[in-house]
Amino acid sequence: MIGNIEGVNGVVDNTTARVFSDGTPPTETEQERNARRFTGGEVDGISRQLARYVDGIADRYVTNLDVMMVYRLDRFGRGGHHTPFADQGYPAVRIMETNENYVRQHQDIRVEDGIAYGDVLEGVDFRYAAKLTALNAATLAALAAAPGPPQDVRICGAVEPSARLAWAPPTDGSNVAGYRVYWRLTDAPTWSDSRWVANVSAYTFDGLIIDNYFFGVAAVGHDGNESVVVFPRRARRGEGC
Repeated sequence: MIGNIEGVNGVVDNTTARVFSDGTPPTETEQERNARRFTGGEVDGISRQLARYVDGIADRYVTNLDVMMVYRLDRFGRGGHHTPFADQGYPAVRIMETNENYVRQHQDIRVEDGIAYGDVLEGVDFRYAAKLTALNAATLAALAAAPGPPQDVRICGAVEPSARLAWAPPTDGSNVAGYRVYWRLTDAPTWSDSRWVANVSAYTFDGLIIDNYFFGVAAVGHDGNESVVVFPRRARRGEGC
């Protein structure tokens, strides 16, 4: 699934890859689902944030590979090895080639009506497989080197001229040099803007109306590696924000 560059549609492409991810975790409660109706976040679940992280890693570390983020758990009407993890509420994504070849995959090796079926060695592009393997490895390495994500990320700012974020440090905050806050227009697929805010526990976006943007927070280690961005929840009455 990561070594094929020739699609059943005739397209030959060794420069792109797809990353599939669920929009919201199926484990969310009815209370969380109802809150999301009023605050947004349909495309900002934990798996979707991981997919954006993978996209950023490809841009930084993998030459000549553009990630296509597909806003779907998996291919249309299908599931994959990551699905059971997503079903349990873990962040999970699927990385694979952009153009599948149904003649090769899930087929017994045979020749029928002049068509060679089956997944055989001749159909593997090893340079492409190496790129996608590198993307997996670089993502895991960056996550391992980065601090854990900030905890209890909250947002306030209804009917105000600013948006306010607050958070707690990661469970093990020893590697945290500071935090980076992100924002984007609500119809933007990836985080478009960010700001370093040092080692603090709150930040206010003066002049950014909360209705028009989505916000997030990532922890940054002393070596510059970042955690996955955390999408905030609306602060409850009486909580600090």
